[in-house]
Amino acid sequence: MKTTPMQPYDPIRLEVFKHMFAAIAEEMGVILCKTSYSPNIKERRDFSCALFNPHGDMVAQAAHIPVHLGSMPLSVAAAIDRFGGMDQTNDDPDYIMHPGDAILLNDPFKGGTHLPDITLVTPIFRQSGAGRKDPQLVGFAASRAHHADVGGMVAGSMPIAREIFQEGLIIPPIKLFNRGNLNQDVMDLLLANVRTPVERAGDIWAQVAANQRGVVRLLELIGRYGLQDVTHYMGALLAYTEKMTRNLLESIPDGTYGFTDYLDNDGISDEPIKITVSVSIEHDKAVVDFTGSADQQKGSVNAVYAITMSAVYYVFRCLLDLDVPNNSGTMVPIKVTAPEGTVVNALPPAPVAGGNVETSQRIVDVMLGALAQALPDLVPAASQGTMNNVTIGGLSQDGEPFAYYETIGGGMGARPWKDGPSSVHSHMTNTLNTPIEALEYAYPLRVLRYEIRRGSGGEGHYKGGDGIQRDLQVLVDAQSNLITERRQRPPYGLAGGRPGLRGENSIVRDGERIKISGKGTIYLSSGDILSICTPGGGGFGNPDESME
Repeated sequence: MKTTPMQPYDPIRLEVFKHMFAAIAEEMGVILCKTSYSPNIKERRDFSCALFNPHGDMVAQAAHIPVHLGSMPLSVAAAIDRFGGMDQTNDDPDYIMHPGDAILLNDPFKGGTHLPDITLVTPIFRQSGAGRKDPQLVGFAASRAHHADVGGMVAGSMPIAREIFQEGLIIPPIKLFNRGNLNQDVMDLLLANVRTPVERAGDIWAQVAANQRGVVRLLELIGRYGLQDVTHYMGALLAYTEKMTRNLLESIPDGTYGFTDYLDNDGISDEPIKITVSVSIEHDKAVVDFTGSADQQKGSVNAVYAITMSAVYYVFRCLLDLDVPNNSGTMVPIKVTAPEGTVVNALPPAPVAGGNVETSQRIVDVMLGALAQALPDLVPAASQGTMNNVTIGGLSQDGEPFAYYETIGGGMGARPWKDGPSSVHSHMTNTLNTPIEALEYAYPLRVLRYEIRRGSGGEGHYKGGDGIQRDLQVLVDAQSNLITERRQRPPYGLAGGRPGLRGENSIVRDGERIKISGKGTIYLSSGDILSICTPGGGGFGNPDESME
């Protein structure tokens, strides 16, 4: 995105439009949540909704999933690249956008993140009227949801794979709807390649409904205020957010700040994986350079460029005031360099299932570690640094396939002025948990323990938050896949604070507790208990010294 020129605007109307655009995205999220089928979307709320201008710049994102902040615009860009957007010069009518179209994709190398995250992009057209060219593209509504299974080698589609083809069905930008008509062949192909087709169909239709609400609401806004005003304030909001981001960068001391941390491993070898960053601040611009990070890995911890961008922008967004809108303006003064073929900018056919959920967290950790040198009174110690991904699948008691996916919270890092919260989702995830009642109703699982892991937070003048212990008993034979981190290297403390405790995974079988690795596929017999103990956050400040 290029710098947006600041046009004159009425500050009161700017604030009104900011909230109206955000309200459209929020309402889309309510529709998606209320009409979805799976507990992963309905209960955990693992989705995001956003509104875009006709050029593909994100105007507003609801307060959903941070990892989608920088990556959703690339999905819209991929749809525009495939089907033309405002440049409707293709002679083939099937390869340009029309009113009633909806474009589906999940390909991480073409605008996606990892395969379970399916994005639906709906172009918004203004219909015929006196004295104007029609139809006229006025924006896009987009929704992204994590689908609990999209095929692949394990139930839940989060395997320790060696290539992306093992992770599930790859969907390039393709029209699910063409001029208002469902492309049934596309739907049939998708549902034939997943373990839970009824659930998948229900969740996709929920995304269709959410996007349609975005279409209706934006057109209502245009009908009320006129296209000129709506377009003007879309641009004004982007320029305003860019200005606020530049003001933030100016408040950070000029200089270059570096930090290095490691992923435990890729699930195939035990070698640690280096992620290093150099953050250079110069006046109102920032250059974030990941040169020196490890090469892309055999296992599925690789992140595509969209994930790395999201993590970088999330960190800077956290430093902005809460009333600054979530839009693409944040991205303008920040340049991200991530060498191709590395773990932070992987190339096909690298497996990427864990890059979205685990590597994104470590990118945040190194970014905060670097910026703590410039802003020691603002940046917290490391949070748990993992999403603790658990999938369990198989056949339920009635012989029907099931696929359960969950991320588990942990300790948040202590802040320079306060203890870290315990047992929460932090940084790149913003989901809820699956309530025990909903989980036990939907799946052949029983929750035996779900409690705070007392004492797991790092000691310090301010203490890191504690993690969680969650014990799941399977009631049928099942396959489980784990992608978890901070099992070998703990979350760091800052300013003399101690690191948080590492996480632990184990199986309890016939009364015996068996420790298992942080990543891998395991086979569970009916009655086995899968026990996940999540990391605590790092402490801040020497526990034996005053912070005065």
